[in-house]
Amino acid sequence: MQEKREARIVDLDEQFWTDKYENDQIGWDIGGVSSPLKAYFDQLVDKSIKILIPGAGNAYEAEYLWKNGFEHVYVVDLSLSPLINFAKRNPDFPKDQLLNVDFFALNQKFDLIIEQTFFCALNPTLRKRYVTKMQELLVPNGKLVGLMFKVPLNTDRPPFGGNEGEYRALFADYFHIDVMEEANNSIPPRMGNELFIKMQRSKL
Repeated sequence: MQEKREARIVDLDEQFWTDKYENDQIGWDIGGVSSPLKAYFDQLVDKSIKILIPGAGNAYEAEYLWKNGFEHVYVVDLSLSPLINFAKRNPDFPKDQLLNVDFFALNQKFDLIIEQTFFCALNPTLRKRYVTKMQELLVPNGKLVGLMFKVPLNTDRPPFGGNEGEYRALFADYFHIDVMEEANNSIPPRMGNELFIKMQRSKL
C-alpha cells in the first residue's frame, strides 16, 4: 500500500496539473488574491523590485501586483493551461514574464519570491531542494514571503501539509526567519490553517 502512495506522488508532472485545470479540479484556486498576501503587497513601496511567483496557477497575486504598478513580476507554472488563462485576463502583461518551465530549472535572480500553494503541491521529498533553490534564486537579502499550511492534509496527493516545527527546521540553515506565525487574516475556509511566512536569504 505504501508503495502505491509513493508512486502516485511521483507522477506530479505537467500532464497531472494540466488535467486538473482542463477538468476544473482546482479546489486550491480561491478566485482572487489571497487576503494575507494582498495586505503584504499593499505595504510594499519599491515597485521596481523583481518578483517571482512559482507554481502560480491562475496567478491572481501576479495580476494584483501588475495592476498596482509592479512591472517586474514573473509567473512560473509547469502547466501551460493556467498561463493561458492569465494571459487572456491580462493581455498587456509581458509574455516573456510568463514562464512555462520547471521551477527547479530557473536560473534568474529575484528580490522577492511569493509562496502561495506551491510548496504544498510538491512531492514532500523535494522540500529540501525547494529550500536550497529558493536561496539560489534570491539576491543577497532577498525575501521569501507567503503562506504555508499548518495542518497535516494528505500523504498521497496534493496538498501536502506540515507544521511550524517542521518548517523551521527545514529553512533554518538557509534563511533568517523574520515571521512564521498563524495568519490572522486568512480567507474564512483557511482560517487557522495557514502560517504567514517572511524570510530573508542567509548568506551563501
